[in-house]
Amino acid sequence: MSEYDEFEKQLLNNREERLAEHGKVRRHSHKKRSRSHSRSRKRRSRSRDHKRRSRSRSRSPKKCRKKKAYKYWDVPAPGFEHITPLQYKAMQAAGQIPATPLLLPSVAGEVPAAPTQALVVGSQMTRQARRLYIGNIPFGATEEAMLMFFNTQMKLAGLNQAPGDPILAVQVNLDKNFAFLEFRSVDETTQAMAFDGILFQGQSLKIRRPHDYQPLPGMSEAPTVHVPGVVSTVVPDSPHKIFIGGLPSYLNEDQVKELLTAFGPLKAFNLVKDSSTSLSKGYAFCEYVDVNMTDQAIAGLNGMQIGDKKLVVQRASVGSKNAAQGAVTQAPVALQVPGLGPTQVQHSGLPTEVLCLMNMVTAAELAEEEEYEDIVEDIREECKKYGCVRSLEIPRPINGLEVPGCGKIFVEFSSILDCQRAQQALSGRKFASRVVVSKYFDPDKYHRREF
Repeated sequence: MSEYDEFEKQLLNNREERLAEHGKVRRHSHKKRSRSHSRSRKRRSRSRDHKRRSRSRSRSPKKCRKKKAYKYWDVPAPGFEHITPLQYKAMQAAGQIPATPLLLPSVAGEVPAAPTQALVVGSQMTRQARRLYIGNIPFGATEEAMLMFFNTQMKLAGLNQAPGDPILAVQVNLDKNFAFLEFRSVDETTQAMAFDGILFQGQSLKIRRPHDYQPLPGMSEAPTVHVPGVVSTVVPDSPHKIFIGGLPSYLNEDQVKELLTAFGPLKAFNLVKDSSTSLSKGYAFCEYVDVNMTDQAIAGLNGMQIGDKKLVVQRASVGSKNAAQGAVTQAPVALQVPGLGPTQVQHSGLPTEVLCLMNMVTAAELAEEEEYEDIVEDIREECKKYGCVRSLEIPRPINGLEVPGCGKIFVEFSSILDCQRAQQALSGRKFASRVVVSKYFDPDKYHRREF
């Protein structure tokens, strides 16, 4: 081998040794880097675990906190306290309440302001449903007196639905003789309609809805209660509404009421008057508290002679008219006067010599001897003006016993003609501030004292 070949071989060997050495160093550095990288990863993992453990150790155990009551949810707006969520949504759908109320801007760090604009709008939207018109108020009535009167009546009748006064304000117009009441809730406003016809300082008040009233969805428009002693001036259409025609024009409301209350307390009454003259048109409508009195009142009053007129009394509803007439012709109906025993009413037949006068005296008045003698003398002297009086009977009360005919007056005339003249003259007149009711009586029962 030549020197050149040996030199080439030596170079090749040196190169191979350098390459081998270089590869070993690279493998060593790679291992070194991988080891350091894994060690750093382990170090980071241990530090994270350490931080987690330190945080977990620093935390205190969880406490069971009570759920706070909502401060802003489900809080009703003023005027909507008695409206259910469904009714509120129905009002929103009808456009009576804004569906997206505006919010007031809130201060940083504080709770956003409540939608006060929606509350004000809601209160204004229900205001027309929370107001009542009061007509026929007495002259000189003050707002304070009416406010105290109606708040007291609401409490006495048990119509308050929450503590406090239900009426917020009263506006009186003395020039036009009316007032407006504003209530705190819609329900209490509706129930106060039951006071229509109530007496205030001696005058019967007329209670109505204002002209701008619009019914709220899902709310009742009529009161569900009847206040004892209060006779409404509006008689709603019903099967028990009674028509009374043939009334003499000189009879006023109180006189017609007295005639009707002989059969029981009234729930509603309206004497129809001419708007220009305020005089009676000769007919009225009524309804009794006890609907069972409807047929009895029709049977007792229909055909009754008052002055020179005969009453026409029937159900106001056309469909019930025939049924009422059928009830009258099928069987006699017992006439009941408060405090008196029942007696059979004669619906037809010829006049007799005996006249029965009712609604003139009470059992308490007949109990006193002196007053009883004055009553007998007054009635005898008046009846003598129309003919010869044969006898006069006024049954008096006896303690512990039920006396038939107590409170009625029986007058026997010498002839039927005299009895007719007395009946036409006395019917409808007033005796001791009561309207006289009369009818012919069977002479045989009179002599047998079957009163």
